[in-house]
Amino acid sequence: MVTTPRTVAVFGAGYIGLVTGACLAELGHRVTVRDVQPERIRLLNGGEVPIHEPGLGDLIAANKERLTFTLEAHTALKGAEIAYVCVDTPPTASGDADLSRVWSVIETLKGAPHLAAVVVKSTVPVGTGERVRAALDEAGLAHVGYAANPEFTAEGKAVDDFLHPDRIVIGTSDARTDRLIRELHDGVDGPVQTLSVASAEMVKLAANALLATKITFINEIATVCEATGADVEQVATAIGMDHRLGPHFLQAGLGYGGSCFPKDSRALRAMASNSGYPFQLLNSVIEVNDLQPRRAIQRLKTELGGLKGRRVALLGMTFKAGTDDLREAPSAVVAARLLAENATVHCWDPMARPADVTPWNATTRHPSPADALCDADAALVVTEWPELREVDWASAGRTMRRRLLFDGRNTLDPDALVSAGFTYMSVGRATVRPAAP
Repeated sequence: MVTTPRTVAVFGAGYIGLVTGACLAELGHRVTVRDVQPERIRLLNGGEVPIHEPGLGDLIAANKERLTFTLEAHTALKGAEIAYVCVDTPPTASGDADLSRVWSVIETLKGAPHLAAVVVKSTVPVGTGERVRAALDEAGLAHVGYAANPEFTAEGKAVDDFLHPDRIVIGTSDARTDRLIRELHDGVDGPVQTLSVASAEMVKLAANALLATKITFINEIATVCEATGADVEQVATAIGMDHRLGPHFLQAGLGYGGSCFPKDSRALRAMASNSGYPFQLLNSVIEVNDLQPRRAIQRLKTELGGLKGRRVALLGMTFKAGTDDLREAPSAVVAARLLAENATVHCWDPMARPADVTPWNATTRHPSPADALCDADAALVVTEWPELREVDWASAGRTMRRRLLFDGRNTLDPDALVSAGFTYMSVGRATVRPAAP
């Protein structure tokens, strides 16, 4: 526990806001999380967590004496020393980050002169902090400190990432605010680095762009492997043994997705373009990633001799295992392309809760992989759910029209699939077929 408990208002009850609020409460602070969505607050006040994030529900329950939820800004701000801005910043039509929710919160905070500091954890363009500082000064809040404190949590392990981070980045020019945020994180197991506000804002965008680049690079290598007969899994393993490179984010697949990489890559590209610089490397990263799931559909189409009238089992819908998040998931592109080719799409995912919108309203949902596979002409693994490794593929294959599986995450055992009579396709490796009878 921290030596000096603080009273904190967190604005935004999405992934970042909930994790931030719950973890700060775990550290001993008194936290009120405010959101504008009544249903979300109703669920939280009823003991339910509106998102799936391992460990988050237990953390909220364990700290219910210090953690409250409200729709009212004035309730969250009452007695608060620090206000955290954790609202989302979705892309606009131009690719720029939409800061309307950030500015809405800042406008609210202008009525709280008792605050000691305003901290933005939302991902924002470089220069936002300077504008926020100016707005606070104009509102007579020059005495209120300001800092950028970007988040580096990954969905599926966000709680652990918060409490045991690689680093805590604080962007501020104010020693008092720096000290306050450091004290707020007492008990967090990770080094603290203080930067300028602009540098802290850039760190978040640059880190996500670099991770997206690693994913895209190995997918490009996978395409070359397919053309030359090399095995991308063997190549990636050997590359990852180099201490200068490491094995992380070198898994070939259908491309990155989720709420951060696509949005932040486009936002950084837009920010660079607005500054007169064409970020050519990032342009290529985004272009390759957009193409990746389409390449898989084209390969499947070639293997089947066309997709019209074919029944395809889409196994996994969320952008990665361990989350219920469908934002920017490659599965949406895969499903849409299959439907455009006049195939029928039958889906399975243990956590996804898709809205009744395109393409999901034109697909059929099943409670198990076996149900989705029944009568299928092909199966396509989109998300690396561990449940797929437990499927009895020999039994499932007997219910299919054709034993064809495209492993879009290279997560299954090719030998086991071929032994079960499947033609096994994957990313960056040769197609493997059963021996002729």
